[in-house]
Amino acid sequence: MIGVACAGERKYCSVMMEKRPFSCNRFVAARRLAAWLLLFFQLLQPLQASAMSIGEERKIGEKLLYSVRAELRILDDPDISQYINDLGQQVVAVAGTQYFDYHFFVVRSNQFNAFAAPAGLVFFYSGLISRMQNEDELVSVMAHEVGHVVSRHIAQRMEKGGKVSAATMLLGIASLAIGIPALSQGLLAGSMAAGQAINLHYSRQDEEQADRLSFEWMRKMHRNPVAMEGMLRIMRRISRYRSDKLPQYLLTHPNPEARLNYVESLVEMDPDQKVPGYYRRHDNFRFLRFKYRVMVQTVDLDQLQISCRNIIERTRDREERIMAHYGLALILAAEHDFRGGLKELQGVRASYPDRDILAVDAGVMRMESGQLDQALDLLRFAHRRMPGSMYATFELARALEKKGDLDRAYALLGQVEEHMPEYSRLYFELGKIKAAQGANSLSRFYLGKYYLYQGRLDFARQYLGQAAKDKTIAEKYRNEAAAIIARLNELKNL
Repeated sequence: MIGVACAGERKYCSVMMEKRPFSCNRFVAARRLAAWLLLFFQLLQPLQASAMSIGEERKIGEKLLYSVRAELRILDDPDISQYINDLGQQVVAVAGTQYFDYHFFVVRSNQFNAFAAPAGLVFFYSGLISRMQNEDELVSVMAHEVGHVVSRHIAQRMEKGGKVSAATMLLGIASLAIGIPALSQGLLAGSMAAGQAINLHYSRQDEEQADRLSFEWMRKMHRNPVAMEGMLRIMRRISRYRSDKLPQYLLTHPNPEARLNYVESLVEMDPDQKVPGYYRRHDNFRFLRFKYRVMVQTVDLDQLQISCRNIIERTRDREERIMAHYGLALILAAEHDFRGGLKELQGVRASYPDRDILAVDAGVMRMESGQLDQALDLLRFAHRRMPGSMYATFELARALEKKGDLDRAYALLGQVEEHMPEYSRLYFELGKIKAAQGANSLSRFYLGKYYLYQGRLDFARQYLGQAAKDKTIAEKYRNEAAAIIARLNELKNL
């Protein structure tokens, strides 16, 4: 393909340059022009028709998400979720009109994995995030996975074996894409589903199409597609040294060597690489903060502390050193050394005085250490400065609930519900408030929604079923509970 040919040309031309520089340069230029024309016309090609309808894909994606929630831990706290979804929507914005509403998730697992599921669901495993160095690398993987969804590669792969039931499609996707033995055992039932899963591996053509789209979208976002090379080199290194047990991502996304050659050729032909300032140097603060917040929930804290101290002692990059102190602050707080955590965080805040999100971090540490009044001061300040931050809003609501201001806390949690309606812990907190106010029926309704978004559907049906029939709660809650149960029954019959 293009990437292999160009790699060969570079090697050939380096040897022949002294003898035939002019003709060789013309040859390379012609090949580059041909490659760009091929890329242009490939991007104009219509997507292949799929026998799976958009509606079917939405239902499969919805049911798969409940399965993922039940079997895996999704890191969906407002801070992590809002960051990765804001970033994901930037990719979707340049990808054009979409059939689906995209949602991006972080899964707690040390696996090197990410996958796109039907209906615009994109999952990143913490083990993959921990290997990334900057935000552009995260965007490159994100854009690649969105490329698979846009191209409807999942639906096309599933059709290789002929028309099958929605249930079999769901089992095949779950068993392949998630790659967790406990989940696979629960979802993969019978040889038919196993056979269907085999067809879900992306082909080389699928990978090239997703890489082409990712490359073009990164250019439109003024993010340097060189980051794609960085992630593919990590994949190539893993495939070489862990060939006995490759990560799921390398099984479903094959040929990192060929993909690297292909992407290198696209980067080499990219005219914007020579335009000063076209590719902006993005501030890495938000990514590094996100990365440490993910890692402190997912990796061994002793090992992470050693890693942070090594960065502080050895790296020359100022931002990486400062954010390693941020990592130490989170580690110490997780170990209930709040004094030490606040001291580390104070230094980070001094280096980033305009980053109001750090005031929320400090407020949470104060609240967890019992310094409620100081916590409220910090959280109120941050909420005033960042009214759109659901992290600041949620944590301020928690602090107000602890202070006894239940009405104000309930109102703030209502704002979080409006922006993040599938955040399970939100409903646990709402239920606590209503129980404290003596509204036990409404508390049970919220408990049902908590279980719903935890993927514990039997408990969700139990509590929401009670709420649907409970005349002591407002009609809108009864109607919502009944609608959720009806939807669950519909999905159950897939």
